[in-house]
Amino acid sequence: MKTKTVLAALAAACSIAAPLAAQAQAWPSQPIRLVVPFPPGGTTDQIARHVQPHLQQALGVQVLVENRAGASGAIGTAVVAKSPPDGTTFAVVFDTHGVNPSLIPNMQFDTLNDLAPVMLVGKSPMVFTTHPSTAYRTLGDVLAAAKAKPDSVGYGTIGSGSLAHLVVTMGGKQNGFTMTHVPYKGGGPLTTDSVAGHVPVSIATVALFAPHIQSGKLRALAVTSAKRFPNLPDVPTASESGMPGLDAEAWWGVFAPAKTPAAIVARMNAEFANALKNPGVNEKLVSQGVVMSLSQPPELAKFVANEVERWGKVVRENKITAGN
Repeated sequence: MKTKTVLAALAAACSIAAPLAAQAQAWPSQPIRLVVPFPPGGTTDQIARHVQPHLQQALGVQVLVENRAGASGAIGTAVVAKSPPDGTTFAVVFDTHGVNPSLIPNMQFDTLNDLAPVMLVGKSPMVFTTHPSTAYRTLGDVLAAAKAKPDSVGYGTIGSGSLAHLVVTMGGKQNGFTMTHVPYKGGGPLTTDSVAGHVPVSIATVALFAPHIQSGKLRALAVTSAKRFPNLPDVPTASESGMPGLDAEAWWGVFAPAKTPAAIVARMNAEFANALKNPGVNEKLVSQGVVMSLSQPPELAKFVANEVERWGKVVRENKITAGN
């Protein structure tokens, strides 16, 4: 009797596993969506569009980049979290992914349980910049103005709750200054206004602002990494410039819906790595300031859990909401 029960259980397990194995083996057979939860023009969008043709060639199916902006990346990521786990939908996310669980009440998905990690693509320090027409020559000048007249200096970021927003909020609390936050809906709109001089100070990834710093359209004031960044050797750290101890880096990752077969996740991880190692793609992103990680899925899972804990504490302590 026990033998029959065991055999029946094994048969049931096989009946479930077989379709998943067959699905993974046949993958891909349909177009694939790379959902970017930000508008076109930002670094997350750039990464997706850089890898898109290489993924398409390697996988033999159409690969589409779909921008679904809103709620600091939560709207587009929710689309992926709710999609079938069949390997046709992936999210390319930014560092807001680790902040949103603490920032957005009643978010439509569980960051740690509703998505399958694929790869930590890379990291980049952020950089404080200003338009060359302003009187600010250093970050120290900006902080002095902010201390002399609280909230008199506006600073732009990619959105409320972004890592840049949290860094300035935390730094202000620790160092006695307050600035007025000017949130944008992604890196593209932020860059447009920064280069045009419509926002006095901006903070975003080196990867986003590097071309405009190199062209002289933006003046770099300080980077947020613990040490000076090799791509900008003459730019001091924020720690050197009035925000001691600051060490914060932006990051990008790739996720699939939870329960996506492990074989599909592994294949996508490998193909993303191959695309990002392509000399044309790699050289462009590295020159812009992306420090490649190209991790395996478990590393991304651990990393995101730590980010959720670290920045969630900052959100709670400073009572930051999605609207401030």
